[in-house]
Amino acid sequence: MKSLGSRDKLSAAAAASSHRRVLLLVFASCFAFATCLTFLYTTSHFTSATGSGPGSGSVSGGGGGSGSALPHQVFDALVHFATISNATYRMAEADIRAIAAVLRARAPCNLLVFGLGPETPLWLALNHGGRTVFLDEYEFYVKYLEPRHPGLEAYDVSYTTKVRDFRDLLEAARATRAKECRPVQNLLFSECRLAINDLPNDLYDVAWDVILVDGPSGWNPTSPGRMPSIFTAAVLARSGATAAKGPTDVLVHDFQFEVEQVLSKEFLCDENRVAGSGTPSLGHFLVRPDGRPDAFCAGQQSSASGEKTRRK
Repeated sequence: MKSLGSRDKLSAAAAASSHRRVLLLVFASCFAFATCLTFLYTTSHFTSATGSGPGSGSVSGGGGGSGSALPHQVFDALVHFATISNATYRMAEADIRAIAAVLRARAPCNLLVFGLGPETPLWLALNHGGRTVFLDEYEFYVKYLEPRHPGLEAYDVSYTTKVRDFRDLLEAARATRAKECRPVQNLLFSECRLAINDLPNDLYDVAWDVILVDGPSGWNPTSPGRMPSIFTAAVLARSGATAAKGPTDVLVHDFQFEVEQVLSKEFLCDENRVAGSGTPSLGHFLVRPDGRPDAFCAGQQSSASGEKTRRK
């Protein structure tokens, strides 16, 4: 009887063990099935979000960004760390914050930046969900930065102007304000010496919301100077798709220097200065298309009308 009892116990133990194995197998199967469903749902949701979220397509030339703006906390953190950076030749903190304030109000948007520099990744990040295009005088710098900043859209520009000639260039532009250097025109076909007409064709059809002039260089008489970028920004803001969508914020860095001040006054106009914005080294203009064919600013007149007045 003792031996029989042992066999019964062994049988009972084996049955219990088998039952536990079945339960464990069922549990494992259910867990695997639930995990699979979760994975499939998450993957599908992520793919859907990626396809319709920021950066899923290019920003159209008829409006601003199609994505979503950065959360305020992320935006502020990026600006904070940029202002405490020890990068060589970085902007002053006040200038960074003034530009960031404009981008906070407009982003996601179409942002055109003349000049690459330490702040390039910052402008790209702050305009999350929008289109940011950089133009620079140095082809090698464009090629250097592109692989280091995925998503960077930058083009090199061949400038033919010199800082030492800015007075002559300005007078020539004034003399042809009703012709080659008129405020409303297709820059792609412009013959004005201050116009930049060798950019990729599609850039002339983009409705730019913000234009930042921080290039090209202008530190010595043989540097290109910012005469072409300021003139081009002024024409873009008054022409084509950019004019059709409404006012354009134009920011001019290094505004404390003669070239930047004189050219901004001539083409961006004092009446367009934004009160309470900008800094001593950053000019902020809100340019509204007014349809004047031969004058950038109030009080200007074409050389032809001026000649008629003198003859009288």
